[in-house]
Amino acid sequence: MKLRSAVWKTLGNEKREGKLSRVVNAALVTLIATNVLAVILGTVHSVELRFGRLLYAFEVFSVAAFTIEYLLRLWACAEDVRYNRAFVGRLRYAITPMAIIDLAAIAPFYFAGFGGLDLRYLRALRLMRIVAVLKVGRYMHALHVVKSVLHVKREELLLTGAVMGLLLIIASAVMYQVEHEAQPEQFPDIPSTMWWAVATLTTVGYGDVYPVTTAGRIVTAAVAILGIGFFALPTGILGAGFIEEIQRTKAQRRCPHCGELIDQ
Repeated sequence: MKLRSAVWKTLGNEKREGKLSRVVNAALVTLIATNVLAVILGTVHSVELRFGRLLYAFEVFSVAAFTIEYLLRLWACAEDVRYNRAFVGRLRYAITPMAIIDLAAIAPFYFAGFGGLDLRYLRALRLMRIVAVLKVGRYMHALHVVKSVLHVKREELLLTGAVMGLLLIIASAVMYQVEHEAQPEQFPDIPSTMWWAVATLTTVGYGDVYPVTTAGRIVTAAVAILGIGFFALPTGILGAGFIEEIQRTKAQRRCPHCGELIDQ
């Protein structure tokens, strides 16, 4: 199975070792990005009228290339010890996140128009393949830092989220009480008022729902100010977490004898 081994080393090589692997991965990334651009441009009516056939031809070519890539990965994955069982191994590979994304990128074409819904936009998910193709040590370390920070600070983040949820409910209930009579259509019930509360707490303020009473404006001002403070809490927690994690990582990379940084 030399051919299968060569295919897996080319397509399944996460470290992009070897010239052929780098060239193939770069070509796939280019095709993915161009595909997404084509889908975006295809939504412009004037472009669709002028280049519709060309865009469709490119879509057919892209789907064919992605289908071949997916089948080759599914066939060659048996070279990996994690998927070396003929059927079960390939099934295990097929349910991995990246394999599911690969399948989701080509399936919409074969089921186009099903239920009157154009699912080609799912191909944008293939941009996640860039993460797999461009894996390098420093990039993966950055992802590890993010994961570690979220894990260490999970309790503080959950607590902050719970407080923000409570504030959202209280603000919606109070606003409903003071504005319902003046604007029954804008504030018909507490669940509907939550849209105003979310827009105000996030300081977005779309302007589609706003108070007209004095009491409502006072409540809005208070909620907007509280929203700034509460949304700053997760930022501070994550910022402190990143600083702690980076300092801990640097400490681990220092020589215990001389204190100098150790090259990795």
